[in-house]
Formats: sequence, C-alpha cells, structure tokens
Amino acid sequence: MRASLFKPFYQWYEWICFNYGSFRGWVRHLLTTAQFLLGVLDSYTNINPECKVQRLVFVCLGNINRSAFAQAVGESKGLHCASLGLATETGMPAYKKAVATASIMGIDLTKHIATDFSDHEQNQFDLYLVMEVRHINRLISLGISREQVILLGAWSAPKRIHLHDPHTLSDNYFYSCFTLIRSAVERLAIQLNNSKP
Repeated sequence: MRASLFKPFYQWYEWICFNYGSFRGWVRHLLTTAQFLLGVLDSYTNINPECKVQRLVFVCLGNINRSAFAQAVGESKGLHCASLGLATETGMPAYKKAVATASIMGIDLTKHIATDFSDHEQNQFDLYLVMEVRHINRLISLGISREQVILLGAWSAPKRIHLHDPHTLSDNYFYSCFTLIRSAVERLAIQLNNSKP
C-alpha cells in the first residue's frame, strides 16, 4: 500500500533524471527557462549577423563530456571547431561514459584531449557556444566579448537552454543530453551553411 502511494513520485523523479539529469538540473532548467521567456537571454540565443564566424568553440566545465561531444559532432558536419573547459586540466581524455555514449551515436571521442581556457588560443572571429548561463558570465569575466558568446541549447530540438552536466549521472541522461547537443550542433550547422554568401 505504502509503495503504491510513492509510485507517482518515483515515476516523476525518474522522468526528471532522464530528461534533466537530477533534481538540481531540473531546477536550473526551470530558472534558465524563466530567464529565456522574460527575454533576459535574447542576446545569447541568436548569432549577431555582424559577427564574422570563422570557428566554433564549444565550452563547458571539464571539456570531457558536453563540449568534447559537441566539437566532434561539429567536425563531422564539416565545421571548423574547437572546445575548452572552464575548470579542467589540459590533456585529460574524454570521460568513459561520454566515449561510450558518443560511440552509440557514431561519434568517436577516444582521441579527444581536454583544453583548459588558460591554454586556449583566442581568435576575434571565434563564436563561443556554452551549455549554461554561468558559463557566459565566466567567459565575459575572462575577457571574451559578449557578442562572441551564445547558448548552444537555443538550437536544440526540443529547445533546452540549460544543458546540464551529465558527468557522474546515469547512462540514460548521458544519452538524453548528447541527443540534445547533437540536434543543436546539426541545426546550427544548417543555419551557418545557409548564411554563407
């Protein structure tokens, strides 16, 4: 009897974990979505038409999961890409779950090597694609122009402005997160190719 009372809660929690990684991921998703709906993030969900993009730089914290996968997908679509981490150690390999999940999707991360921001060679024509709002603030504090930073999740299908870190989370969420990232990079590639003269 008691177990049946808690069943809806467990089902709801499993849904959250599959789609958002954790309860914290779901809360951050809700907060970021509210910012997006209020227009606070408008300048970070569109590419400035005056911005000459020569390279896409995907950004997350460790550069061993989200940004590593995004870079590999971008390169598979013929885009000039790089990736970096805001709190990592240069030279780290991709996380084992990231490698396994990417492999299921036909993407090879076995040769990926993480790059910390301090070892990143900046270019004025780079476009930085971040996974979370806090990454925007960190890049700006490190001297990157606001016009060069956008939220990758604005291109995902379905739209998911906050792409929560899957590190140490379930295999299911890794797949869910990577599916969103792949859709975002693929749609972004189409937009950039269509905007070429």
